[in-house]
Amino acid sequence: MSKDISKPEQLITEHIDIWTSAILAKSTSGRGSSKKYELYGITKLRELILELAVYGKLIPQDPTDEPAAVLLERIAVEKSQLVKDKKIKKQKALPSLEEAGVEQNTLPQGWTWAFMPQVIAHDDYAIKRGPFGSALKKAYFVNSGYKVYEQQHAINDDFSRGEYYIDETKFNELKAFEVKPYDLIISCSGTVGKVAIAPPNMERGVINQALLKIALNNNALINEYFKILFPAFFMRTDTLSDLKGTAQKNMVSVDTLRKEPFPYPPLAEQRRIVAKVDELMLLCDQLEQQTEASIDAHATLVEVLLSTLTDSADADELAQNWARIAEHFDSLFTTEQSIDALKQTVLQLAVMGKLVSQSSDDEPASVLLEKIAEEKEQLIQEKKIKPRKALPPIEDEERLFDLPLGWEWCRLDDICDGITSGSTPPKSSFIDDTGIPYLKVYNIRNQK
Repeated sequence: MSKDISKPEQLITEHIDIWTSAILAKSTSGRGSSKKYELYGITKLRELILELAVYGKLIPQDPTDEPAAVLLERIAVEKSQLVKDKKIKKQKALPSLEEAGVEQNTLPQGWTWAFMPQVIAHDDYAIKRGPFGSALKKAYFVNSGYKVYEQQHAINDDFSRGEYYIDETKFNELKAFEVKPYDLIISCSGTVGKVAIAPPNMERGVINQALLKIALNNNALINEYFKILFPAFFMRTDTLSDLKGTAQKNMVSVDTLRKEPFPYPPLAEQRRIVAKVDELMLLCDQLEQQTEASIDAHATLVEVLLSTLTDSADADELAQNWARIAEHFDSLFTTEQSIDALKQTVLQLAVMGKLVSQSSDDEPASVLLEKIAEEKEQLIQEKKIKPRKALPPIEDEERLFDLPLGWEWCRLDDICDGITSGSTPPKSSFIDDTGIPYLKVYNIRNQK
């Protein structure tokens, strides 16, 4: 493959503004919550980097690298000798590339298609799914001893978590499931496909039923490259892609993984790919920080500008302030947060009497309130409604803003025939849908 293969990298680094401008706003609801943003463009950029990496399109190939096929042949000879020496068991036959449905000529120079058993460590338990749940029940847990590694360790890439342990007897019984320093663990249930590398200072222990452990032959496939390969290739294959983002499905069987071919680069290129991915991911991190900072600045700018609308003295001044904002509408209101802020400002302006001009021909609100009060008094005298407690006068601190000409502050009870919390009739009084409807709170909540 020619040296101009670096063009994908140029596509990423030279057009970074395109990626960072693609922002998908998401919000969380609830008291005290704030707007949170998923930097959609950068998320997609990360995915693209990994995809280019595992297909040999991120960096140019070096013709002096030992071809991957030659390395696999040498490893096969080593394993064959170990089988003859009865140090490891003979592996099941692998499918041919034709049976696997792939073609060699689809890969870059020096690459080949490989299968997991060809690159794992020379160990009968190099690839192992956790034991059945009945083999590792909570009844077996003790306060200290050998650690039980779980989903959380792979998902959070943190082996210091957790508090489950088993004793030495149980550990020896489950020795085949031991996870050792530099082994890989993969989450297998719910959040499927998260990969973590066991650190050298980890506590000795075993995996539970929700993990898969893999010990690679690092002379064939390095751990850091596998952390790129598994999410970017395996989790996108037809075999595994439908597992992503599901809560019920589990990882496919070990036997299925053994038969899944993957594009395999020379060892030296693996190291170069890892270095380039690390470099570009660091760039993504920096862009993410910059974009988050610009989002915060954008939100502050929108807030300040919208406050000029609510601070307007009247509808005429509001129109002038709005005209200034409208000139930059397309750049200001680009996120869910800014659009929501605009909606709330419109509502606020409405209740403050600043959204439209007042008409001197309108009957003042004070006159209307007097009429309503007279009507209520008449209904009380006619015993059609019950008398109510006198409402306290509205204090100055309750008047949150100045009102336009003709408006008045009032209490909700001033304009209502009655306010009640209602009652809950017994179920025995319910009939079919031909009677009088009975409204509940959810009927109001679901009103559109």
